[in-house]
Parts: sequence; C-alpha cells; structure tokens
Amino acid sequence: MSSQHTTQPPAVGADSPFRPASARDEAPQFVLPLVVRIEKAEPPARTDALETAARAVLVLLTDERAHGEGEWARAVRDWQDARIRKVVRRARGAEWRKAETLPGITVHGDVSQVRVFPPVPLDGWPKELVKLQVSGTDLDDPAPPAAPAPGTPVLWLNPGLDMSAGKAMAQAGHGAQLAWWALGGAERRAWREAGFPLAVRTAPEERWAALTESGLPVVRDAGFTEIAPGSCTVVAEHPALPGAGRP
Repeated sequence: MSSQHTTQPPAVGADSPFRPASARDEAPQFVLPLVVRIEKAEPPARTDALETAARAVLVLLTDERAHGEGEWARAVRDWQDARIRKVVRRARGAEWRKAETLPGITVHGDVSQVRVFPPVPLDGWPKELVKLQVSGTDLDDPAPPAAPAPGTPVLWLNPGLDMSAGKAMAQAGHGAQLAWWALGGAERRAWREAGFPLAVRTAPEERWAALTESGLPVVRDAGFTEIAPGSCTVVAEHPALPGAGRP
C-alpha cells in the first residue's frame, strides 16, 4: 500500500529536510519499499506488523549504509529531499525468499517480519519487488492489544479512519520518522540503543482532537489511496517530545 505525507512539524534533528511543498514536489520522487511476510497458514497479527514496519523505517534511517559515504546514503538523501513516500507490499514463500536476496534489512516483531529496502525511484522498482501485490494486507489481531508500557513511544492512529493494514503500516512508518526527526541527539541515541521500542494503538476518540493540537508530530496523508487528502492519520507521542503525556 503506497502512502506519503504532505506536512511535517518543526524538528530538532539537523537532518530533517523541511522544505516548502513546491520544492518537494519538483524534486525527483523516490519511494521507500517495505515488504511484509504474509504466509497463508500463519499471517502476522495486525498490531505487531504495524509496529514492526515502524521500527523497520527507524532501523534503515540509522543504518551506517544510509549515512556519509554509505552505499545507500545517496538514495536516502534523494528520498528525504522529496515527499516521504513509502509503499508496503506483501510476499510469501518463494516471493519472500527472492525479496531477501536484495540489499535491505529484515526486522522481526513478535510474530511478524518486515524487510525494508533502500529508497528507489518511483518508477524504478527492482524486478523482484515490482510484481508483489499491494492489496491483500488486511490483517487482524487475535485479541485487543494491551496498553503500552509507561514511557513507551506511541504512534496513535486516527480512530475515525478505516485503513487497510498496508496503509496503516505506511502511516506508522511516517509517524516513527517524524518522531525521529523531532528528537535531539541524546534522545535519538537512547531510543536507538534501546532497540526502538514503540507501540501502535488506535487513539481513544475522546483524546484524538487533543492529540492533534498538542504540538506532537502529526502525519497528514496526501490522499492518493483510501482516505481524503489532508487527513490526519497518526500522531507520534514520544515521551521526550514537548506535548507528550497531555490528557
């Protein structure tokens, strides 16, 4: 499921490319591919897949290959200089095994696996990935997810939107990325050293409006798939960010 966001909050991180919308639109467009493993017999739980996708984005952003003279650094810079597109596709069996042969990182959740790849041009997908399906990522949770542990960063989903699992995975990835950009160096190091703990939960309806007005990073979707343009999809609540913890 493809997704991108259109606006971003001010950030502390020096690598946060907050540019006018027109400049982003004029830049060459890249996309970050994510592939979730969905075997027929044992599909992953929805929330675990969303959380694993969000962590996969953070793992790629902090990989040494994505910085300096690293082999992925140019692609990551080109991607972040344009709109931050992400596309989630699904694979199983031989498709998954082929995907694992490409340069990338497989991130494991409790029951899910998501492989993230360095950004590619919007129309330049590797042949091993281009045929993978975008649809069909409708996943369920066997039981309602537990409340996040105190101090855990939470990516709050809009309770008023009905998103497929693939769409929600991309949105959770956006939220994690915005939270990362908004953090300072010490907070980033602490989060990374802890293994990027995070939770993805649907926000209580009575709290959603306050979350969107709290000053925390908000993902606003471009509206190309599933939902209306400008919809607020995720609020990223990291305990180190101003506005976190408000009722």
